[in-house]
Amino acid sequence: MTPSLPSIIPLFPLPDLVLFPGLVLPLYVFEQRYRDLLADTRRSGEPFGVVRILEAADEEQTKPFHDRLARVGTLAHLRSVTDHDDGTASIVVVGGERFRILDFDTTHSYLSATIQEDPLPEGPGEQDMTAALSRRLLDGLLSVRAADAGAIKEHAPQEPLLLASFAATLLPLSGDQREQALDTLDLLDRLETLISFLPRNDRTLN
Repeated sequence: MTPSLPSIIPLFPLPDLVLFPGLVLPLYVFEQRYRDLLADTRRSGEPFGVVRILEAADEEQTKPFHDRLARVGTLAHLRSVTDHDDGTASIVVVGGERFRILDFDTTHSYLSATIQEDPLPEGPGEQDMTAALSRRLLDGLLSVRAADAGAIKEHAPQEPLLLASFAATLLPLSGDQREQALDTLDLLDRLETLISFLPRNDRTLN
């Protein structure tokens, strides 16, 4: 796969949140810098990047803000905007391609970054293994969330990449675990990583 050329995108950092490809995320935009980001995004029609804030700010925090962010994130494609009378807005975005941050740009009111898109590869001839791991992951999710099994079966995606995103959001994982699942070598690695986070008794379900 030929890597894409680096590009500069606005960043929307969020505390302890990891956006996965294909997932829908509602956001409330109220700070002026993110109002500026939204205005620029609406003009350009281009996505912005959602990245996880790794460390909360405190009175003794000496690191620059961008040094407290993950270096891997997901492109957020704007799907709807509801403007409010006070200048704030409610928006809905959908997760797209994964990206890696190469450098930060602090020249705008909001933080931007030079990024390289980093799609998750699925190696040739791995479809059978991917399908098997997807079934194991879904079985484990159904066991962990037994009370929601009906709704999970109804809404679980068939595509392995989207199933991995679905499971990563519904499993009781820490922010670090979700970040680890996003930052994997390929789709098989992501599925195996998520299965490794299941309770031991749920990892080998058929």
